[in-house]
Amino acid sequence: MDKRDLRREAGRRTRDNLLSATLEMLARRGTEGVTLREITESAGANVAAVSYHFGSLKALCDLAIERALEQYLDAQILELDALDTTSTLQEVATAFARPMVRALAAGGQDLTVMRTVARVGIDPPAGWERLAGKFDHCRRIAVRALTAGLPGVDEQELIFRTRCAAGLLNWLALAPIGTELAALSVEQIERQLIPVVAGAFRGDTTAGH
Repeated sequence: MDKRDLRREAGRRTRDNLLSATLEMLARRGTEGVTLREITESAGANVAAVSYHFGSLKALCDLAIERALEQYLDAQILELDALDTTSTLQEVATAFARPMVRALAAGGQDLTVMRTVARVGIDPPAGWERLAGKFDHCRRIAVRALTAGLPGVDEQELIFRTRCAAGLLNWLALAPIGTELAALSVEQIERQLIPVVAGAFRGDTTAGH
């Protein structure tokens, strides 16, 4: 590896370290609690590196958030794509919630990513527009799978319920109950959480039965 390759590799490491450190702080404090000095100290980088790789602290934060969201959507799409029109409501709920369940059980950086997405979801940065296609794809395959199990519910209602289920998972990542669940295994978390997510999808269609 020549000197140019070594410099590029060092640059990639610095960039990744800055993104990881930013994700960690965003997850703990939100966008208002992030400082340039703390990020660079945590990443073992200097302030000039932020300017060189990202242009500004805001651009660094936006990219870190966008990367976290993309990781979450990719994981959710992978799970939902395995479903078909014969999938049960329970199976749809399991696929929809599995990335969050795994993050809760794993902790560390996985949970940091989920908490970052959840914290900023109420006020998305402009960069999220690039991911509109993934949002649409994720929603479309979830609704497709739900339609078979809930034939009397129209598409707009299913979209609404899907958004409510997503909001529930986001809240779970940040609420104290999420910390309680994090002490459990994947199987234990799913046993408690999946019926709740399935209930959000089901709505009141079983009321009175």
